[in-house]
Amino acid sequence: MSTPEPLPVPPGSVSPAAGQMFGSCWSCRILSGGGLLLGAGYVFLAARKVMRKGGTTSMGTVAQVAFAASLAAWGVVVIADPVGKSHRKTL
Repeated sequence: MSTPEPLPVPPGSVSPAAGQMFGSCWSCRILSGGGLLLGAGYVFLAARKVMRKGGTTSMGTVAQVAFAASLAAWGVVVIADPVGKSHRKTL
């Protein structure tokens, strides 16, 4: 059985590279990164609500806070788009 051939790209259309999902689309990065930051805030506030009631801090609450921190970091990376911006300084 042969493998199927990839579909040809029609002329005039641009197919984005796999590593450049947002490319230079500033509004795409702001929308996606902002959504991730808002999601991080929501998850953090849900964990904070449990801690505010005076209950013991469980592993689930700690996992929620850690997940919120990772969502926030991901959002900042999407907005900042640091790929390819660091250059080695030569003497």
